[in-house]
Amino acid sequence: MHRLDEAQRPFDVAMVVIAALTWGTIGVAVGWLYRVAETNSLSIGFLRLLLSAPVLLITARLLAGPQAFRIQPRHRWTLALIGGAFAGYQVAYFAAIPYLGVAAAVLINICSAPIFTALLARVFLGERLQPSTWLAVGGAVLGAGLLVGGAPQVHSMSDLFIGAALALTAGFSYSLVVLGARLIAANYHPVVPVALSFALGALLLLPAALTTGLVIDYPPLGWFVLLYLSIVPTALAYALYVRGMRSVRATTAATITLLEPLGSALLAILLLGERFTATGMIGAALLIASIVVIARR
Repeated sequence: MHRLDEAQRPFDVAMVVIAALTWGTIGVAVGWLYRVAETNSLSIGFLRLLLSAPVLLITARLLAGPQAFRIQPRHRWTLALIGGAFAGYQVAYFAAIPYLGVAAAVLINICSAPIFTALLARVFLGERLQPSTWLAVGGAVLGAGLLVGGAPQVHSMSDLFIGAALALTAGFSYSLVVLGARLIAANYHPVVPVALSFALGALLLLPAALTTGLVIDYPPLGWFVLLYLSIVPTALAYALYVRGMRSVRATTAATITLLEPLGSALLAILLLGERFTATGMIGAALLIASIVVIARR
């Protein structure tokens, strides 16, 4: 915990900002993959985890030292939960994009995760929710409904419901990752659970990817995007984030990471030609306002 008189160093704040902006490119990169190759969310999710795992494991070893992977037996099931939840998050998130478009899928996914986390922490950790948090939950639900209803790239009601369900599943899965990481956070370097969850997630997705037809036939641009996903918004971004958190307060970091959904939505509009109706923009604003309330808490 930071002391009240401890200054937040501008360089560290910049590291957290860069990490958040980098995470915001994931959805657009996946959107490009769907455009340049005939692929599926399971293949993309598996390949990202597979290519990321070695880089993250090396990064964790460099940052955490020789004790990095000495896991206490009582934490193994928690790490298994984190790995399984992260694998599910990847697949659900990437699967929602063809149905809703990048901007709507990202906003619902990322903005619902803190809501689910707050509710799960209330149930399993006994954390008390303030009235403002309950108000934020209601605002997020209303915002998500307006957002998906105001995304013109949704072609049918079935696409809308399937895409929204997948995006919410991704948000719920990521909340399990956050909750599991919170349970063991005091015992390990922050990058260690991330690295292990990527490695375990790849192992868990391998049978499903092979059974359903793993897509490995990508053009050079497709492999470049996959490598980008595996290195830049993964190992590099997490390393920068952990570096910045040495002096950045948790509340400040939570607020800064709002740049991720905002940046991703903006890139989808600029690079992929996506758009929102006025209703969708109101929904997006409600979603973001809701997680601002929770982030400040």
